[in-house]
Amino acid sequence: MIIIALGANVPDSRGSSPLETCRAAAAALDRLPGLRLRALSRWYRTAPVPAMPGAPDFVNGVARLEGAVDDPAHLLAALHAIEDRAGRQRPYPNAPRSLDLDLIDLDGLCRDGPDPILPHPRAHLRRFVLEPLRDVAPHWVHPGLGRTLASLIADLPPETMPPQPILS
Repeated sequence: MIIIALGANVPDSRGSSPLETCRAAAAALDRLPGLRLRALSRWYRTAPVPAMPGAPDFVNGVARLEGAVDDPAHLLAALHAIEDRAGRQRPYPNAPRSLDLDLIDLDGLCRDGPDPILPHPRAHLRRFVLEPLRDVAPHWVHPGLGRTLASLIADLPPETMPPQPILS
């Protein structure tokens, strides 16, 4: 099982909304050689983390893929290529973005480097990842911590604006 988090909070290079960009990215994930999109979460509206005054809310979701990956770095490069096609810029950490694709889990692989670090080193701390993950893999267990998704969510601090499902 391969878990990819998707997010966006500004229009892409063609002017598509963050929701449209995330939907297009999910379709692009399904076209990656040797991989198939097996489940896609609902889309959620979330506040930027860390909070950034004036920054637009994010659209976040999670995709569950299946298939064979020869090298995690090749998959990461493919994700970056999808981001690049959406006009992703990286001017500073946590900047607003047209598309963000994070490799959360790759068949339970644990590695500290080289990139990508697996599982994603901060996924277990991010409600905007864990809530949509519950939609596609409710029984997921963090490969490095050995903790269930339910226990990770239960331990998160409350947020002023929890993720809200988008109804469109």
